[in-house]
Amino acid sequence: MQLQSLTAISPLDGRYRKQLEELAPYFSEFALIRYRVLVEVEYFIALSEQKLFTLPKPQAAALRRIYQEFTIENAQQIKDREKVTNHDVKAVEYFVKDELTKLGLEDKLEWVHFGLTSQDINNTATPLFWKEAVEHVYMPAISNLVLALKKMGKSWMKVPMLARTHGQPASPTILGKEILVFVERLEGQIQLFGAIPFAAKFGGATGNFNAHYVAFPKTNWERFGDKFVNNTLGLQRMKFTTQIEHYDNLAAQFDTLKRINTILLDFCRDIWQYISMDYFKQKIKANEVGSSAMPHKVNPIDFENAEGNLGLANALFEHLSAKLPVSRLQRDLTDSTVLRNVGVPFGHTVLAMKSVQKGMDKLILNEAKLHDDLENNWAVVAEAIQTVLRRENYPQPYEALKALTRGGEQITQKTMHKFIEGLKISATLKKELKAITPHNYTGIW
Repeated sequence: MQLQSLTAISPLDGRYRKQLEELAPYFSEFALIRYRVLVEVEYFIALSEQKLFTLPKPQAAALRRIYQEFTIENAQQIKDREKVTNHDVKAVEYFVKDELTKLGLEDKLEWVHFGLTSQDINNTATPLFWKEAVEHVYMPAISNLVLALKKMGKSWMKVPMLARTHGQPASPTILGKEILVFVERLEGQIQLFGAIPFAAKFGGATGNFNAHYVAFPKTNWERFGDKFVNNTLGLQRMKFTTQIEHYDNLAAQFDTLKRINTILLDFCRDIWQYISMDYFKQKIKANEVGSSAMPHKVNPIDFENAEGNLGLANALFEHLSAKLPVSRLQRDLTDSTVLRNVGVPFGHTVLAMKSVQKGMDKLILNEAKLHDDLENNWAVVAEAIQTVLRRENYPQPYEALKALTRGGEQITQKTMHKFIEGLKISATLKKELKAITPHNYTGIW
């Protein structure tokens, strides 16, 4: 069966392909091959800059066009070669050599992949495409989402709302402030994420530059490696590695993305609950259907879709962060298999953020419902009244309010004011207490 969106095994490449096409340049097989070619070419140029051989500047520009203008046909050539070599990185090496031959550099072929092992390519190509996907796709998406949340929160900073702790009516709050809770949480984790380096391994078969050193013992290969990885590729080279990068920083990034996703999941569940409480209505389109059986329904599907995708992403990030830092002795091959899947949780994460944004754009505040809920829960001002009475050294105010609010009778404004009138306090204090309502007992906001 020919591969297309309807026959794809993964919904990321099927149902949701149009929403995630921007990820293909980073996480597809084509992308992995292209980034490997990039590293091989840049390494070849770096060796020439080390004066190990001569490469005129015009030829360096022509070499860079190999990966800058890399095509699907080029990638297929490499895949066809891999069928013969049974080694993906070696197939890339041969492709680069073929391209050098076309440029008249036959005498320079053996400088391609000089002294390297495949992981010097994989453990630079992978963090490089991961870094660029984060910078070009993830950070703009999460930043825009946080900005939208912040705008939403600030617009509702004068909307009082009944709070619920343990699912029970609690001291009133401000709707906008409850949204800004998520802004603060997200911004904190984004800041932590930004502090984690994009780490790479580059140092030969077991990380010691063995082959490089034996061929050119007078060259400072450690300094060369740092310059190539840190400056040319924009990554951070780990100094002490085995054959592979130890992935501790990558695992830390996955764990941080998990926490960000968990915050978003928490937000989705809260908004879902507010919609079910009728605090929000949702914008509808004339031809959309909410239920195949119940015409009246407008389901909060965007937040539900986001919740599902966030759960999938976190399950995969959890496995990646737990597995990748563990490898037998100087290396086994399990990291290679796992690393090919880093785009999957990334894709589910991006899809979830798009759903959250879409759901937020549909929300219509039902301020009347928030008002009614506050009006029907005058018991929540009991905290305020007993606290003011404590200030005045009134005897056992907590116990008095407890007896009132737990008597089984619904507490209304009339009930509360009758209670206040019965207190042996000054008229001024009674006036102060009566001024407290569920609508204005919202704290410093």
